[in-house]
Amino acid sequence: MNAPLALNRRDLMLAGGGFTLAFTILRGGRAQAMADARPQAGDPAAAAADGAPAFAPNAFIRIDRAGPVRLVMPNVEMGQGVYTGEATLMAEELDIGLDQVVLEHAPPNEALYAMPALKMQATGGSTSTRAAWQVLREAGAVARVMLVGAAAKNWSVDPAACTVERGVVHHAASGRTATYGELAEAAARQPVPPKVTLKDPKDFALIGKSFRRLDTAAKVDGSAIYGMDASTPGMKIAVVVQCPIYGGRVKSVDDSAARAVPGVRDVIHLDDAVAVSGDHFWAAKTGADALKIEWDGGEHADFSTAALFKGLDDSSLNGKALVAREVGDVGRGGGHRLDAVYQVPMLAHAPMEPLNALVHVRPDACEIWVGTQVPVRCVDAAAAVTGLPADKIILHNHYLGGGFGRRLEEDSVRLAVRIAKPLGYPVKVIWTREQDIQHDVPRPAYHDRIGAVLGGDGLPVAWTDRVTSESVMRRWVPAGLRKDGLDSDTVEGSAEPPYDFPNLRVEWVRHDMPNGMAVGWWRGVGPTHNLFKVESFIDECAHAAGKDPVAYRRALLQKNPRVLGVLNLAAEKMGWDSPRSGGRIGRGVAVASPFGSHVCTMVEIEVSAQGEIRLLRSVSAVDCGMVVNPNTVEAQIQGGLVFGWTGALYSQITYEGGAVQQSNFNDYRMMRMNETPPLEVHIVHSSEAPGGIGEVGTAIAAPALGNAIFAATGMRIRTLPIDRGLLVQDKGAQKAVLTALPLGALVLAGAAVAGSGRSDAGEEA
Repeated sequence: MNAPLALNRRDLMLAGGGFTLAFTILRGGRAQAMADARPQAGDPAAAAADGAPAFAPNAFIRIDRAGPVRLVMPNVEMGQGVYTGEATLMAEELDIGLDQVVLEHAPPNEALYAMPALKMQATGGSTSTRAAWQVLREAGAVARVMLVGAAAKNWSVDPAACTVERGVVHHAASGRTATYGELAEAAARQPVPPKVTLKDPKDFALIGKSFRRLDTAAKVDGSAIYGMDASTPGMKIAVVVQCPIYGGRVKSVDDSAARAVPGVRDVIHLDDAVAVSGDHFWAAKTGADALKIEWDGGEHADFSTAALFKGLDDSSLNGKALVAREVGDVGRGGGHRLDAVYQVPMLAHAPMEPLNALVHVRPDACEIWVGTQVPVRCVDAAAAVTGLPADKIILHNHYLGGGFGRRLEEDSVRLAVRIAKPLGYPVKVIWTREQDIQHDVPRPAYHDRIGAVLGGDGLPVAWTDRVTSESVMRRWVPAGLRKDGLDSDTVEGSAEPPYDFPNLRVEWVRHDMPNGMAVGWWRGVGPTHNLFKVESFIDECAHAAGKDPVAYRRALLQKNPRVLGVLNLAAEKMGWDSPRSGGRIGRGVAVASPFGSHVCTMVEIEVSAQGEIRLLRSVSAVDCGMVVNPNTVEAQIQGGLVFGWTGALYSQITYEGGAVQQSNFNDYRMMRMNETPPLEVHIVHSSEAPGGIGEVGTAIAAPALGNAIFAATGMRIRTLPIDRGLLVQDKGAQKAVLTALPLGALVLAGAAVAGSGRSDAGEEA
């Protein structure tokens, strides 16, 4: 942590009183400083563009005469608190307060702002803090050394005799002081230091402390600008109506009623959609509702969820399996065999802010205002539609009202540019909630066959896991696939369980969606579906062995002290061994190591005789290494749990006749405040490098809940979302519910409860 940092020297140039540093990752992992001559009032995009190196950058610091430090953020803020966290890293080493930092959204610039872990300018995968931890601290440290050096040179004193407090350099012996703003010009002439030493953690003034988020005030008083808030002179509003069937086309349109609506300006006919622009949203929405469109459903008109799950099952049994990881020989030795099938549905993202983009296409340029996780991909999409070069696409990024992976896609921007291109005036395209849910790029469905052989002590001597699904990576970033085509995301959380299994084999079978039907990443990505299966099945093994679920895990975690530590901490705080009383009350546990962090969540629930689930209490322990802001860690675990439980309790996207059957929050509902239990989060003090945190809670939520349901009812949940009919206490009513279940999202629901309460439940399932 305190290792010297070797830096190459570069000539620094001064212009207009500004001091600018960009910090980039070299192949060897060290940082390099780059100076850029730009006017102090210059556009951040222009400042970033001059002299950008050919490798991935991480931060851009600018200090002007006025004094505030401007940090151009390499990531986007969508509620995860990254703006505050990354500003803290830089401010810590620069010796300024968080109130002295001005944040700016990064312009599209793959060369300067690409995330090393993702190898592109994108925010996702809980990578932001992990990627910025070293680099942004180095950025602040180098800038501080140069600023102090400038002051020392001006005063003809030893830099070691100077101190810094809140951006003011002090020389105690002479009583002289200078602000960073006053030193900016001189600092720009300072040589880049050959090495810097980062602070020892014991000297941290900001890192590890709980601070209010920098964007809180703006979000409270309404001054924060989201994509939905963007405006420009002469702007109109457009509402789009897309074919309800993926890949379908417009057959005919009668737009006479739409054009007659007061305030409607234009009706834009595309081959797969029709849009109505108006003076305001209500005019555009009323006009869109008045359209009479006949659709050609195309090749996907017969697609259904029942067919999808049947295909997944067939591929699982007969498809080519790629080995993701193999340890020992799973065929070695005998014992009690357990097998089960787990499956989870397609899911929509449903962010609070529906998709939107404001676009103005001019003959010589295209300007876009949007909130996106992938600004460069949006620029490329607009360039492809307009035929303009990428340097003529001007993108203004904004706060995101939720992303969850949906704003990793550029389809909404592409569609908005197609709508705006023939109009000549700026138009903000706003998706209705129905369009947002029914034309999502949903998370793929997963069908998993998992098995174990238990030895004489009841512990697994062999563990097998076969995941079957479509690959998101194959479409989104094909270069990320393994040479044989393995998509590592599909098995993340399965291929590296935290437990000590002497023999293990994890496989993946690719099952393609019908031609052209895209699937995307959903918050928690691979671990969200894999941890549900792994942690549920480890509970099945514990039950078959006649052992307590926590004691069983402890026996398997003796070589994994960090995971064992969060398990023990959560058990202590929950009072796991204390007696439980009342009706159908149960506690569930799940542990894992997603995104470089380690987490244990325990949840206590009550299930009514009618099958309704009430969450009573949740306790989580998390070891995410060095903590930047405890408030953020606590909030992200809490929010992630609610997001994950929402998916487990209510969420699925189903298809019939090629169309999505869900439309709004009435049939794709969210977990409500009155359904949310007290959420305790206990953070382990650690000196390890930071892990990710934004998706950890989502990934661990479902298995803890499912295991609690088994403890309360004896019903094993292997299919999501949880069907309340399976939990009805009256066995006759339950049998009737199972008999009436449709083939589709619960195609294997019978297996979900088969053999409930028996040690051979997996065999019968």
